[in-house]
Amino acid sequence: MSGVMIVTGGSRGIGAAIVRRAAQDGYAVCVNYHRSADQAQALADDISGAGGSAIAVQADVGSEKDIVAMFAEVDERLGPVTAHVSNAGIDYTSFIADIESAPLERLFAVNILGPMYCAREAVKRMSTSRGGQGGVIVNVGSISARLGGLPRDVSYATSKGALDSFTRGLATEVGPEGVRVVCVRPGLTRTDIFGGEDGLAAAEATAKRTVSIGRMAEPEEIANMVVWMCSHEASYVTGFTYDVSGGR
Repeated sequence: MSGVMIVTGGSRGIGAAIVRRAAQDGYAVCVNYHRSADQAQALADDISGAGGSAIAVQADVGSEKDIVAMFAEVDERLGPVTAHVSNAGIDYTSFIADIESAPLERLFAVNILGPMYCAREAVKRMSTSRGGQGGVIVNVGSISARLGGLPRDVSYATSKGALDSFTRGLATEVGPEGVRVVCVRPGLTRTDIFGGEDGLAAAEATAKRTVSIGRMAEPEEIANMVVWMCSHEASYVTGFTYDVSGGR
């Protein structure tokens, strides 16, 4: 067994691909979900049916209370987390001149405060100074943090830029305690974040124009990097962001 991994937003898209790859590598996995209960449970059942270990746990990553409860449930059912992946994220598309407080605050609650609270709970369990055995935290960011985002997507890019800074600072803080922290930044990836066939088609057209490889990524291509970062092969990797963007 490689250890215990929590993947937030693990029921679909990149998160589900991370869950499947981690299970293949021997992790006992917590499939976190907010609303997609059926998808999360089906994924956990598939892994368990194939001889792995997985549970589905509901938690709103924008809620500190839910995050604390999720980690406690994982402690009870799987054991202390050794690898945590903050993958859950939401978008809010609006021109800055038109932004409204409620969706903006929700965006930052999920995209940056959530990963910070998750990291707090993970470090409490991983830190050698607190009785842990070390561990890895992977934040799933976005190359929009570097590019500034697509039109009407500056708020999202800003939240992901904050995640880059948090990754660097936390890695420095907890490195002496046996905890590595990295950020994997996907480029254009084939998921449902684009809101249907029209949005996906537009993203594919953008990829053809702007990506060196000339196509979008598949979720599994992002998952490969995330799970590798959690492995012993990446034992000297911490504190930096890594683009998986096809050269965009």
